[in-house]
Amino acid sequence: MNTLLFPVILAGGKGERFWPLSRKDRPKQFLSLDGSSKSLLQATADRLLALGGSWDSLWVITSSQIAEGVRQQLPDLPVENLLIESEGRDTAAAVAWTSLEIKQRYGEDAVIGFFPADHWIADEKAFAHTLSAATQLAASTAAIVTLGIKPTFPSTGYGYIEQGEKIGSFNELPAYHVNRFTEKPDRETAETFLSTGRFSWNSGMFVFRAGVVLKELHTHAPEIIEPLEQHGPDIYPQLPKKSIDYALMEKTTLAYVLPVDFGWDDLGDWNAIERLLKKEENPNVELATHVGLDTQGAIIYASNPEDVVVTIGLEDVVIVRDRNVTLVVKKERTQEIKQILKILQSDSRFSDLL
Repeated sequence: MNTLLFPVILAGGKGERFWPLSRKDRPKQFLSLDGSSKSLLQATADRLLALGGSWDSLWVITSSQIAEGVRQQLPDLPVENLLIESEGRDTAAAVAWTSLEIKQRYGEDAVIGFFPADHWIADEKAFAHTLSAATQLAASTAAIVTLGIKPTFPSTGYGYIEQGEKIGSFNELPAYHVNRFTEKPDRETAETFLSTGRFSWNSGMFVFRAGVVLKELHTHAPEIIEPLEQHGPDIYPQLPKKSIDYALMEKTTLAYVLPVDFGWDDLGDWNAIERLLKKEENPNVELATHVGLDTQGAIIYASNPEDVVVTIGLEDVVIVRDRNVTLVVKKERTQEIKQILKILQSDSRFSDLL
């Protein structure tokens, strides 16, 4: 089966936990975080184009605040394939609107895949093999297929998918009916999940036919799909703000999972840099000119190569120097960067730092 996949890049996120490098005018998806010359958005587009499609089949949905940046980063993307949200309403609205647009252009049997703009994939050949399997499953079955990442440690930062009955193999990859989705668990629960061998990390990547997902949205999220069908994207600011997991995936009986292993990271915060770039022979991860004494386990980044970061006696910290801001935070507390941004937002003196 050689069914065409219409990949959609979800590029509306803010990437706040990568502040101060990620800001309103330069969100995470515009950054290069793996030492390459390509931004995360560009790398995602290249990865999806390599599946055998073309720019005509690739779509991007993003926010009005960064739409111009997307155009600059992806100049070959057709204008009509860039959907611009007037106001961010989370992923359920994004999936609903894009699916409606693709159905209108290509019909309800068009197979659509949704992919966050800020993921890192190690083995792109294995990724392409997996997407071929997911496309076959979605094309032949009334299925909403999700890619489940085989967990390598008991993460408390990812959602989990429990696989149920095996329904067959596609492209030599086993596929299972989803028993349940579970939000971020505590450590003990995560360890229990791993011990069973039945759980995958929820990657946030989905594949389905346009008609299938729209029908399921009518059943489980009519408050999102019906206003869009009746009024078009002008109604966007009035739509409820819900994730596709909450609005649909946790409710549908058509969810299937492909447990996969192609080397994956969702690059959620600064600690992801260490997972990607740490070398055993180096005590720190240094993306800056760093002079250190008795410093280990540090992640050090400076956007200006002329800036020098000097440390003495530090351990397990993140230091980021970008423009007029320096961030110093313990690794274990990087999730709290969002709280700092709320403090900055409440004080007009710091508006240019956001």
